[in-house]
Amino acid sequence: MRIAVIGHVEHVTVARVAALPAPGDILHLDAPVTVAAGGGGIAFWQLARSPAEVLLFTALGNDDAARFVDSKLAGSGARVHAARRDEPHTRDIVLITPDGERTIIVAGEPLHPRRDDPLPWDELAACDAAYFTGQDPDTLRAAHAARLLVVTARRSPALARSGVRADVVVGSAVDPRERGRLADYTVPPAALVLTDGASGGAIETAAGIERFSAPATTQPVVGAYGAGDSFAAALTWYVARGLPLREACERAGAHGAAVLRGIDPVAWQLPLE
Repeated sequence: MRIAVIGHVEHVTVARVAALPAPGDILHLDAPVTVAAGGGGIAFWQLARSPAEVLLFTALGNDDAARFVDSKLAGSGARVHAARRDEPHTRDIVLITPDGERTIIVAGEPLHPRRDDPLPWDELAACDAAYFTGQDPDTLRAAHAARLLVVTARRSPALARSGVRADVVVGSAVDPRERGRLADYTVPPAALVLTDGASGGAIETAAGIERFSAPATTQPVVGAYGAGDSFAAALTWYVARGLPLREACERAGAHGAAVLRGIDPVAWQLPLE
């Protein structure tokens, strides 16, 4: 199996806070941890926990944050193809409140690879699957050469501009940036998967809408950061392995739920088998 991830990996500090700040407050971060994460990063780390050969197409800045991310990626064992940008790398601060909800503060624009970057884009044609969370429609056209194309619903504008048909678009029914229907897409994907927390989620295809269940759990939510991206990566893996879409969603649900047990999503991800 060869699986590619196309998108951003950011320098992320995750920490607990007693509450979100009110105007004029000073906020203290409790037990912060720093990870190479972001939407592309979390999906990448989840897929790196599989026996697949994983390829990452991303972009890095020119500062200490970029060097931190570069160092973490270098230890992954995956094939990392990173374009270089002469600008600061994106930094995020993720605030986890006592209810487990996350609020994300982004400093700078996320750095994504572009089709004109000197990266081995032709290798995507030899991939069993590609997970896209980039911004450049031309890189999405390159990813379409993979046997299976999964796109985060966050990148619906790039998908529309690319003109390609995704096999699966995956997002969250509770996130206004991601929820929608097949009819909302200029070129509808073969399937639209929207998660809905403990209720599971729904799969919409031309044949209609089918529900899937979430894993049963009694554990409290410690931190919600990274659950959706871990689910999307695991879904990509299971569909690429040939599982029916509903079964793939239900298996992927366990990977999304696993990261709810801590504030560092990478540390809590389950292996993919």
